[in-house]
Order: sequence, then C-alpha cells, then structure tokens
Amino acid sequence: MSSKTENGQRGIRISFEFFPPKSEEAETQLWNTVADLTEWEPDFVSVTYGAGGSTKTPTLSAVRRMIHETPFTTASHLTCVGATREDTHRVIDDLLATGVRRFVALRGDPPGGVGSAYQPHPGGYANAAELVLALRERGDFDISVSAYPEKHPESRDTAADIDMLKRKADNGANRALTQFFFDNDAFERYHDRVRAAGVKIPVVPGIMPIQNLTQLKRFAGACGTHIPSWLDERFEGLDEDADKRADVAADVAAEQIEDLVRRGIHEFHLYTMNRSPLVSAVLDRLNIPRKTDAREGAAA
Repeated sequence: MSSKTENGQRGIRISFEFFPPKSEEAETQLWNTVADLTEWEPDFVSVTYGAGGSTKTPTLSAVRRMIHETPFTTASHLTCVGATREDTHRVIDDLLATGVRRFVALRGDPPGGVGSAYQPHPGGYANAAELVLALRERGDFDISVSAYPEKHPESRDTAADIDMLKRKADNGANRALTQFFFDNDAFERYHDRVRAAGVKIPVVPGIMPIQNLTQLKRFAGACGTHIPSWLDERFEGLDEDADKRADVAADVAAEQIEDLVRRGIHEFHLYTMNRSPLVSAVLDRLNIPRKTDAREGAAA
C-alpha cells in the first residue's frame, strides 16, 4: 500500500499520544521516544492529563518542553472531573501561558477509576460537551474530543454515546479521537451511525500497537474494548520470543490501518505508550516516509 497520493502529499496522516513521566527514568524514556518519533513528522501530538489535575505539574512541564524544544504541534489533554469551573479555568490559563493552543477536551475518569460511579462536581462542568463550549468561548483553539466505537463503559447504549459526540461537535470540537479498538467492522458501523446522526467532524481511529497483550487485556476490560480471539492466536507461543512478539504486534497494527484505509479512513492517532520501536515498525510497514527518507530523495 502506498502512503503517497498522486499529488505527492501523504495519503496517511498520523498523530501520537504521550503521557507525562512520573520518574527520572520515565522522563528519559519519554524524551528518547520523542526524539526517535520526530522523523515521522506527525500532524500533532497530545500529552495526557490526569483526572482532577493529578498530573498537572508533569503535564505542564512535558507540554512546555514539547512546544518549545521539539518541532511537534502539541495538544494538551484537559479534564473537568472533580474540579470547579474556577479550577478548570486556572488550568486552562496555565496551559495558555505555556503556549498551548490545542486541547483534547475530556470529562475524565471518576476519582475511583473507570467503572466507578461518576458524579459531576456541583460547581464544575458536567461533561466534555460543556468543557468544549467553555474552551470555544475562550478562543479559536483546535479542540479534539473522545469517541467510543464500542461504547463508553458508563453509557447506556451507543445512541447515547453518539448523542454526546454530537453535542461536543455542535459546541465546537474539531475532531474526535477514538478509544483503541481491534474490530474494524465495529468501527465502520459506528462511523456510519455517527454520520447518519449529523456529526460531520473527522472521527480518527485510535490505534494501540500491542506492547504487552496481557496488560492490554486488563486495560481493555476496564474501558470496554473487545479483544478478539484471533489476537490470542496471533501471539500464541511467543511468550519467550520478544523479537517475534514485536514483529507480530507491528504486523497487527499495520494490517488494521491498511484495512481502515481501504474503507476510506486516512487519519490515525497512535497510542505510543512512550515507546518508539514498535510505533516506528508499524509506520515502516505502511511505507510512510521518514523525514530522513524525504531528504535523501530530494538529494538524489
């Protein structure tokens, strides 16, 4: 599959997600990953932000460095759970002072984690749709929001999920980034329903290259993502072969993206888990040119 269109522009557009480090070792890993992935020239990158501001300081630090010391166009996640409107406004002010002009606006997980009961803060924004409107009223920002092809765990049904996505879009969101998934048929059905509901913003698939299948299953169970049985079959017998596991993981992610491209999707948000080798292997399989490749081609 070619990653170039006839007019020479890249046919596949990519963005990356990082999370703020919580230790010196993790910080070193993050910035090594950032350096490695710079050559892929993503449209933008995002940095996550903990519920209730639990990672405020490391997020601000990471975002500041990303904006001022890397070539990345950088978005900061922003949540409103467990915070008053004034608290949320202070965080927005801090991010604006850092240079942020792109946001990923999320409600955030309840304090007890995914699956626990959510209660809006009596003095805060009740949901991401309200948060998007508050951001839009502050300025002409680029705002991404979340979407759930297999339904948010707290939603009563997919229709309720799509109704919330429409509210976020109507309030000014520019795009939706989905929870990771592995069932492309489910994504296509969801995408069709989203369009039928009048939601016109891009719905960008979130792609999770599998670093560790066992850990992924635990995470997927909490966020409502279905893990198909064929994944177990692909990784069977590879517990002691790290190189082969990495090859299979890269193949799985690249095959998923290739299939989505055939279905008409061309933008993808990759969850890097702050690690570069597997992400780079996926993009290599898709024949996406690295910046160094482009320079060599021009020199030739």
